[in-house]
Amino acid sequence: MAEIIEFSGAVLTGPKEERRGLWSVDGRLTFLPPAAAPDVVLDGWVLPGLVDAHCHVGLGKGGAVDDETARLQAAADRNAGTLLIRDAGSASDTRWLQRRTDMPRIIRAGRHIARQRRYIPGLAEEVEPEDLVEAVRKQARFGDGWVKIVGDWIDRSAGDLGPSFPAAIVKDAISAAHAEGARVTAHCFAEGTIDDMLDAGIDCIEHATGLLPHHIPRLLDQGVPIVPTLINIATFPDIAKQAEAKFPRYAAHMTRLWERRHERVGEAFDAGVRVYAGTDAGSVIKHGRIGEEILELHRAGLPTGAALDAACWSAREWLGADGISEGASADVVLYPEDPRASLEVVLNPRCTVLRGIFQEVAGIRNKLKLQVI
Repeated sequence: MAEIIEFSGAVLTGPKEERRGLWSVDGRLTFLPPAAAPDVVLDGWVLPGLVDAHCHVGLGKGGAVDDETARLQAAADRNAGTLLIRDAGSASDTRWLQRRTDMPRIIRAGRHIARQRRYIPGLAEEVEPEDLVEAVRKQARFGDGWVKIVGDWIDRSAGDLGPSFPAAIVKDAISAAHAEGARVTAHCFAEGTIDDMLDAGIDCIEHATGLLPHHIPRLLDQGVPIVPTLINIATFPDIAKQAEAKFPRYAAHMTRLWERRHERVGEAFDAGVRVYAGTDAGSVIKHGRIGEEILELHRAGLPTGAALDAACWSAREWLGADGISEGASADVVLYPEDPRASLEVVLNPRCTVLRGIFQEVAGIRNKLKLQVI
């Protein structure tokens, strides 16, 4: 490990704030020049490590994955610039990854909680409504301050999306989580599910494809952000195509939700709803795609700086993590250009520094302007 790293490029401490002169000394950031010469000098635009606010490290198509697969998932996220992950539910116990200094920081939610036989098999803890409150208490105690509920899924008896649990029981479950000191987020595809979750006092809405104009004042009044996971919503047409023969109503509904995905996110952002970037990596979505999600948020109407902020400064503040400040952990990502001027650069970080340790992004050493003193 290099004990002193000098960052010779511009340092972005906020969407509109830029300064020069930053070092990492024994894993901590400082704007004060150290007495000793640096061991390494890194050039590039410096940002706080990116945040993937909806990610599933340790999760595969059938549920839990082995440790090596989980490590590779986390490494892919790190190499894409993601240095902080808000886990949105995993069948694997990833606390061992939290102890590794070369892996992104993970804020765990335990296993996400779904209705029995109303979700993808093997992924979640599946319970009936009468057991939801206790399941939420269990996951609140097992996680790191978050619990994830699957709010809706296809109800085959109705042939369309339907709520997973009765609204009154969801309210009791969220109250139980809050009593345990945990926040609750919920998978919400359908329109009505968002109403139920807001009525119950939810802390965050995942996907939010059913967002309607009347939800926006409520999101604002209750301070509830959304994490749209747009690169996952891009799979809806394929889902609809596979379901059309047997469940045409569901297929048509999923298609409508997909068609208005950008419009809904843009309307929410324009009204002042907080929007954060999450890839939904794990199971179907590959890890390491945070840059693509940032670009999708921009396509949905977020200005360049705001799309970047959704995975950077504001996202870190929301999760209680430091950005670039005196004494903060040296968790930063470097780019060859200013991403505010050319947002596509987020797809190709130059390198990362995590806990003060230089992390080479695979395949870029020859392109990296790196000076070892």
